[in-house]
Amino acid sequence: MSDDLLIAKLSHGFDHLDADGDGRLTERDHVLMGQSVARSLGHPAGSAQEERIVGAYVAIWRELHLPHLPTGAVAMGRADFLASTASLADDPAAAEATVGALGRAFLAVADADGNGQVDADEFFAFQHGHFPQLRRSDADTAFAHLDRDGDGALSPEEFVTAIIEYWTSRDPDAPGNWWTGSPQGDPDQTTL
Repeated sequence: MSDDLLIAKLSHGFDHLDADGDGRLTERDHVLMGQSVARSLGHPAGSAQEERIVGAYVAIWRELHLPHLPTGAVAMGRADFLASTASLADDPAAAEATVGALGRAFLAVADADGNGQVDADEFFAFQHGHFPQLRRSDADTAFAHLDRDGDGALSPEEFVTAIIEYWTSRDPDAPGNWWTGSPQGDPDQTTL
């Protein structure tokens, strides 16, 4: 299959992961993302909840991204991000080890009530922290695609699988393509 869909999704994701908009992914971006998600989930600035969420995002930077950078590097540009992340599409074990770990870390943040699953309200609040222009109607449509068993909640498996599919799948029919609200990775249609 063509890499066009995958690259479009990765590029869209990079645009939002690059929280300060400088064209590079850094630890600072992860701090800003953590703060944004904490606010979206209703946690006040400086609160223990915000600190926990920011800590989770900084851990993602330090454990997932930083080890793959050259010694001494403190940033990852778009081209390197696209190339390294796209390579996971051909290595399911590496995708599970890296993006799956990211998904489990995100699950711990998104599951605001701690019941072990993510409902539609939690999904929207979590995603809105990453994608501030995401409309509730688009998040609800995405949620319906990601909720594979239709029980009204994303189980840990559904949540993590959606993230892995978003970041690694070339399959245009993969439910995980809906992770950010748009299966085409085109933010103009559903998120802006």
